[in-house]
Amino acid sequence: MIVPTLMAAEAGGAPRKYRISARHFGGDCAKAKLAGMDGVEIGVGGPADKLEIASPEVRKKYKDSAQTSGLAVSSLSMDLLNGNPLFSDPRAPAWAEQCIDAAKDLGAVAILVPFFGKADLLKNKEFKKAEVDALVAVLKDLGPKAKAAGVALGVEATLTARQYLELLDRVGSDGVGAYYDIGNTTNAGLDVPADIKALKGRICCVHFKDGNTYLGEGKVKMQPVADALHAINYPGWIVLETANPSKDAVADCKRNGDYARKLMNAA
Repeated sequence: MIVPTLMAAEAGGAPRKYRISARHFGGDCAKAKLAGMDGVEIGVGGPADKLEIASPEVRKKYKDSAQTSGLAVSSLSMDLLNGNPLFSDPRAPAWAEQCIDAAKDLGAVAILVPFFGKADLLKNKEFKKAEVDALVAVLKDLGPKAKAAGVALGVEATLTARQYLELLDRVGSDGVGAYYDIGNTTNAGLDVPADIKALKGRICCVHFKDGNTYLGEGKVKMQPVADALHAINYPGWIVLETANPSKDAVADCKRNGDYARKLMNAA
């Protein structure tokens, strides 16, 4: 898979400068800028015939905010799909198409397509056959549309690399990739660095989080994660979905962002 690329290696072989985004602040670029972010991940709204993000007026507000702050919209998040699964809700493919159009308009390179709760793809850690068969059919249709828009639909689920590759190979589209969450996979007991390496070229976005702690202070072994991302020459955004221990959202986001930037950009 050819995932949307944000940055290239510096001339002379210098390390990449990874860009850090956040789900915090409801897409408020001013607060994200105070927290030292390079971008924001924006929610697309709740179930409706026309999603909130499909409104040109709503997108203009985000674009104006991004331009004023100097930040980018890294990605969109279709959280509504957890309760209205892409593989079963008849409205969901049209929602995804609206989000593809919105992502192109906003300059976002990825759309988070989640599979948790009602949308879980697994039972006893194995694929639910009927649900996955239906999902593959939907993604086969949506993938080329995403690719044409320069966007990747990022499947976020607690899958092993083997399961991710099976799903993505069945879909067979450069417009569909893995949205990899290091917190969820660590909590599931998966070998996160090994799975990241196995998914080389198939990861379109990465969530950094570690339960209710600051990055570097919880269960996730952050240095092996960073080493694995460097090993695959990961080209995309690091998106924070981190906790707020102090209840000061800006300060906590900045602390986690500073940690992530130092970790990922260290020579």
